[in-house]
Amino acid sequence: MPTVAIIGGTGPEGRGLGLRLAMGGYPVIIGSREASRGADAAAALLEVRPGLPITGATNAEAASEADWVLLALPYDALNDTVGPLASAAEGKLVVSVAAPLVIEDGRFKPVALPQGSAAELVQALLPKSLVTSAFQNLSARDLLRPDRVLEGDVAVCGDDDEARKHTMEMARAVKDLRPVDAGPLANSRYVEDLTGLLLNLNRIHKGHATVRFLGI
Repeated sequence: MPTVAIIGGTGPEGRGLGLRLAMGGYPVIIGSREASRGADAAAALLEVRPGLPITGATNAEAASEADWVLLALPYDALNDTVGPLASAAEGKLVVSVAAPLVIEDGRFKPVALPQGSAAELVQALLPKSLVTSAFQNLSARDLLRPDRVLEGDVAVCGDDDEARKHTMEMARAVKDLRPVDAGPLANSRYVEDLTGLLLNLNRIHKGHATVRFLGI
C-alpha cells in the first residue's frame, strides 16, 4: 500500500488519522518540525496499538519519503509549513484536512480566505501537486480511541479524478467510514465550514455530531 506522510502529525487530528490509517494497513510517517517529536508521537501510537507500520520523521523527510501526503495542520500554519514542501510533494497526492475557524463569543466561526478554502490555498502553494480535501469533519478524540466505532461520511473534494479516487480509497480503509465524491476542490469551502457547525452543535448538545449524506 502507498506510504502516507502526516504533516503536522503530532497534533491530535494528525495522530488520530495516522493511527486509523495504519490500522487500515497504510504505512504511516508522522511528520513534525523536529524529528524527535515525530518519533515520540509515533512511539506513543505504537503503545496504543503495537506492531502498526508507524514511524516518525521531520515534515520534509516525511513528505519526501511518502507516496501520499496528508496535511493535518491548522489553517494559519499552512503558508509557513506547506510552501517549503513543494519540491518533495511534486506530483504527489496531497490531502488537506484544515478547516479555517476561529472562536468568537464562545462559538466557532469560519474564516474567509482569499483562495476560497484552505484546500485551495494548499493548491496555490503546491501547484505541481494533486490536491484534495477530506477528513475535516472527524473528531480527533474519536480517532484516537482505536476501539471506538466511527460513524459518518467523508466528503472528498478535488479537481483530479484519480486523486479523488485515491483519497476515497484512503478514507475507505478507516473502518465504518464511507467516502463520498463531493466534486471539485472549490466545494471544499462548504465542507470546511461544516466543521464549525458540528463543533457548535457538539457544544450545545454535549454530543458527538457527525455527517451522513442520505439519498446517495
